[in-house]
Amino acid sequence: MRQVKRRPVYSPRTRGAVELLLAENVPSLGEQGEIVRVKPGYARNYLLPHGLATIATDENKKAVEEHRARLQEVEKQRKGGARKLAESVSKYSVTLEANANEEGHLYGSILGADISKALIAAGYPVEPEHIRLDGPLKELGMYTVKLQLHPEVSSDVKVWVVPVSSRK
Repeated sequence: MRQVKRRPVYSPRTRGAVELLLAENVPSLGEQGEIVRVKPGYARNYLLPHGLATIATDENKKAVEEHRARLQEVEKQRKGGARKLAESVSKYSVTLEANANEEGHLYGSILGADISKALIAAGYPVEPEHIRLDGPLKELGMYTVKLQLHPEVSSDVKVWVVPVSSRK
């Protein structure tokens, strides 16, 4: 019976290093999709058995590059949508009614969620986590509130806090 020689997963030119493609983020090594070089024992005993990496074959590298290109396209579309939203919401001003005393101090406070509800009701899909407030709004008046719609796209919206109109 003829015995077939198994090729090692590492090349002798790389001085014993194994080239792996990370399947998940590994602290102090790299992020998902990166190609890293590690020692054979680390690859064989930890990364490969735990499913944190795979051997960096040409097919795997090509698949990762295609996936990365798709992710960049999706991110570009998301950023474009955030820019359009930032442009339109910057022209809008939100009016919120709140109970206040004679000096203009609110009995409660206005939070990011309240502003988000008003913007969503007006047709602007702004989530509470997009709103950047230094603290809750506790007085009547006009405020300029910063919106962070995308890591690279921000905008401002005017928020008017007015007293509740009494209906008699």
